[in-house]
Amino acid sequence: MSFLKKIPLHVQILLALFLGTLWGAFFKVDDTAFDIKAMVENQKVEMEISDWTYIQLNGKNYASNDANSLYKDLSGKLPQTIIVVYSDHDKKTYQVSEIKKQDTFATIIRPLGALFIKLLSFLAIPLVIASLIVGAASLDNIKKLGSIGGKTFLIYICTTAIAITIGLTLANIIAPGNQIPDEIKANMLSSVNQESPVNIAQEMEIDLLDFIVDIVPKNPFKAMSSGNMLQIVFFSVMFGITLTFIEKDKSKPVLAFFTGVSETMIKMVDFIMYLAPYGVFALIAATIADFGFEVVSTLLWYILTVILGLLLQNVLVYSSLLKFLGKYSIKDFFREIRNAQAIGFSTSSSAATLPVTFECVERMGVSKQVSGFVLPLGATINMDGTALYQGVATVFIAQIYGMDLSIVEQLTVVFTAVLASIGTAPVPGVGIIMLVMILQSVHVPPEGIALIMGVDRILDMMRTTTNVSGDAAVAVTVNGIEKNKQRA
Repeated sequence: MSFLKKIPLHVQILLALFLGTLWGAFFKVDDTAFDIKAMVENQKVEMEISDWTYIQLNGKNYASNDANSLYKDLSGKLPQTIIVVYSDHDKKTYQVSEIKKQDTFATIIRPLGALFIKLLSFLAIPLVIASLIVGAASLDNIKKLGSIGGKTFLIYICTTAIAITIGLTLANIIAPGNQIPDEIKANMLSSVNQESPVNIAQEMEIDLLDFIVDIVPKNPFKAMSSGNMLQIVFFSVMFGITLTFIEKDKSKPVLAFFTGVSETMIKMVDFIMYLAPYGVFALIAATIADFGFEVVSTLLWYILTVILGLLLQNVLVYSSLLKFLGKYSIKDFFREIRNAQAIGFSTSSSAATLPVTFECVERMGVSKQVSGFVLPLGATINMDGTALYQGVATVFIAQIYGMDLSIVEQLTVVFTAVLASIGTAPVPGVGIIMLVMILQSVHVPPEGIALIMGVDRILDMMRTTTNVSGDAAVAVTVNGIEKNKQRA
């Protein structure tokens, strides 16, 4: 174990990513083998289903190469009756009450990855509260807080708008949906699940006024327990500002307490990061074992378009921010942010990565005043990677359906994606839910989400890396602007 201490953490994490990928690929989950609990001849049994030719569910036949669709349709509404036809033409009927894919040496270690995410996540809220209160209370006046807040919000909105524009531009130029042969398109559309996205879509709509009102928590403790980051930010900033209006001898011990909490949380991050290589290994191995690489071939152009857009957002947009506004070395930034990027990629959660991002930006000289305000806000409203992906996905799905989106419709996508990013929770997979709302805004069938679900987890990891990088880039930029203003 001692030799690991000599290896830089980011190298350990990259090595864990590589080895986890190999481990997951080698111990891949067999999509056609299921463990079920069922009623057979009026008896409850637990058994394995494998080596089947096709399975009939609700009058529809599923072949073994469509096992994932079967699993999704069957596990969604249990109990259900299935008829299994085995390779020897033997038929059996089961009343299934529970179904799951069989574990492998790659998936049984998933709890280690889940533990790592939980350890990071449980630090995020107390760290945000303590950092924001100390940061807001230590600012000279409300005007300065308003200056930092205004710059932060404006830059976040601008980078998100640029990200969605990059996504739409690339999707129109590369046209990933048009690269797929018509025969494969027809097969993809025929396999689309017609239920779940519609149900989600019916529950979602944008109400800007309600969104603003909801920022104010009715019960701050409920906001903390539910992880509502915007409400937590509002409460903490108000608390910190109010401390500046009371007598110093009364505010000083409160500030000392929250300063101690902040420092303690940062030290806990140091301890937890010792587990990072093992947690990352478990997360990546389980993900690759579950999803594999087979689905990549069909959606290759779509995946490449998203990846290219994310690279452009990082290399061009964030680098320009740092160079021209933040006056900070681009090379130093990407060197220092490596740990946060690796954790963001592994966990697919900018909230879980938040404690690590705090450490990274403070090593770059960002004051606690700025990092304590900018990063929690960014983890909530700055979803550049998610917005870019949503732009590409919207055009891709429209192309699969043979639809051409007009300029007005694409501008609608930009506006809707920016608003959606503000309300997007910083947790894995939420981008796919917000995409439903965007598709509806331009009348693209939301059922088309099923076309890209197979690769969403992999792309989720990549776009979270961009989200985390964007949070850090804005924190460094705002800090640089404030320093330059003080010098002037």
